[in-house]
Amino acid sequence: EKPSSMLGRYVEPRKVAEGIHIVSTQGNGVVIETGSGLVIVDAGPGGRITERMITDARSLSDLPLRAIVYSHGHVGYNAGVRQWRDHERQRGNAGPVTIGQANVPARLARYRETRDFQVLQNLHQFPRGNRASMEIALDIEDPAETFDEVFVLDDATRPIEVRAAPSETDDSICLWLPEQRVLYGGPAVIPGFPNIGTPLRTQRLTRRWTDTLDMMIALDAELLIPEFGDVVVGSDAVRSRLSTTADALRWLEAEVISRLNRGMTDVEIIHDLPDPGPVFDHPHLAPSYGSPDYVIRDLVREQSGWWMSRNPTDLHPAHPDAAAEAVLRAVDPEAVVAAARAHFDDGEYQLALHVIDLVALAPGDDETVVAARTLKAECCEKLARQTDPFVSRSLYKSAAVMLRAGKRRWSEAPLGPASASSGPESSGSESSRADGGVQP
Repeated sequence: EKPSSMLGRYVEPRKVAEGIHIVSTQGNGVVIETGSGLVIVDAGPGGRITERMITDARSLSDLPLRAIVYSHGHVGYNAGVRQWRDHERQRGNAGPVTIGQANVPARLARYRETRDFQVLQNLHQFPRGNRASMEIALDIEDPAETFDEVFVLDDATRPIEVRAAPSETDDSICLWLPEQRVLYGGPAVIPGFPNIGTPLRTQRLTRRWTDTLDMMIALDAELLIPEFGDVVVGSDAVRSRLSTTADALRWLEAEVISRLNRGMTDVEIIHDLPDPGPVFDHPHLAPSYGSPDYVIRDLVREQSGWWMSRNPTDLHPAHPDAAAEAVLRAVDPEAVVAAARAHFDDGEYQLALHVIDLVALAPGDDETVVAARTLKAECCEKLARQTDPFVSRSLYKSAAVMLRAGKRRWSEAPLGPASASSGPESSGSESSRADGGVQP
């Protein structure tokens, strides 16, 4: 199983600078001591993870909690606000103020409106999760205080600037502590290729992410705390970490635009790009969660509409069942399965998928159609073992589970991939990311 450095794993609370600490939550939770109380970044996803976060923070300081800053509005990161508030009240303290960028409320409103869909997406992207944890992760209240560009937490001991830093989301922030030149990079700084264009998420705008990195470079920080992973120490190291990421995104954008101007589709561009050489040759640009392929697709979407295939068949398609039945009648199903199996046996799993769909997408339980779905599941399982980005691996695994249960698409298993074979009460085994741990 390939590891993903983008998935939060527990580490002991640690001091990274005077009065500044990291605790484990949904990634790096930041605890800052100020003259009027603690300021934390993200309250955690609720449940056991937030309880552990509270215990770890209290091992560092007894100061009352002054503020909770939302790093961004994604699912899970701040479902633990109520637990923190209850904890403070039990200690006889006033509840903390919650602070977020001005776009957070609109995002959370969208999640509430599409709640079932959000849960379904996350069950596919995080197949080891469970429905209960995904429901908890969506239980996030709007921040009490919002801002557009900069929110300053004045303090004689340790002033803090909460800055808009749009990147993974339009509501992402970074924290700047000018007296100590410490920067918390938020979602813009992750231990892997920027997760722009991940398959189930809205657009993340490559140039916006690059502009945010440029803003951070100009701060000339001495210490950088990423959203996930290890702290970066020293101004040269910080500048290198930020600038190499920005350079990689600029290189991709230029290459994609050059090929768009020649009429290429996203898939053609993916297969036509030259070797980036040293531009991508950095440990923090490994495709562990995000992927250059994802970024390419997002860049194409930025410049065009949904019709990215440019195939007229896709403009006003027939219902999937009608189309699949028509194709099935036009081919020799057994010959198709045999041809796909030959590709599979040669290790050409992607080509096998292209071929087997001529049969596997058809409705019904005809013996050959069922065999085609089984072969498609086998292809997905093989690809899950050899694909780098966590998101792609997860989606291959989820697809294989559904296919083996005879389900061809999400609408046939609206409670998630595991429910396709296990019934509505089961949505996958519980993992270390239970109680709402989600990183979309």
